[in-house]
Amino acid sequence: MTLHNPEATQAALSILRSGEPFHWSAIALFALAIYAYANEISKQNWKAVAGGLALYMVHWSVEIGNALIQHFTGHALWTVPSGTSFLILVGVGIEISLAFPVLGLAVCKLLPEDPHQKIWGINNRLLLALANAAFVSILEIFLAKTPTFVWVYPWWGAFPVFITVYIPFFLAAFFCYDWQPSTQRRFLGGMFILNAAALFLFAGVLKWI
Repeated sequence: MTLHNPEATQAALSILRSGEPFHWSAIALFALAIYAYANEISKQNWKAVAGGLALYMVHWSVEIGNALIQHFTGHALWTVPSGTSFLILVGVGIEISLAFPVLGLAVCKLLPEDPHQKIWGINNRLLLALANAAFVSILEIFLAKTPTFVWVYPWWGAFPVFITVYIPFFLAAFFCYDWQPSTQRRFLGGMFILNAAALFLFAGVLKWI
């Protein structure tokens, strides 16, 4: 199969979890992410916290899946061959990873209070999930034109990303936002255990990703 940029895979693997490109900006971004959540926790805005973390948990599942695709096929669907100060997995640098929990928190804070309210005849949660997914997918078109983010396969692009990645991100955030606290805890706890176990097994033990 013809690939857009097959050398990007090797470039990404060459810096995978290497300290070589590290930059202190990652620490500042980490501190800002912590502040964003601490601010909401201080206000006891648990719904937004749960929604933001739900998006983050799904983000990690998707990134683990992308890394496993790289292991089994030789190429991930997307890679980050440069521009990051720390590449965690083949398709996600620390900057991207720190951006997603803050994005999840932000979009949940903008949700209408009534989960059943309709906008243009469409449930607001569904419409806003589609709108946010479309926005971030379009943003990826720009990112894919830079040397720092690569769509490896010719059939992989904004529309597949929209359907398989970002719609699940925002639906998870918005559904979790509206769930009862017990359901939120079960979902977040289950996703955390699943992701942590996958990272431990595939990255730590088997060294696949």
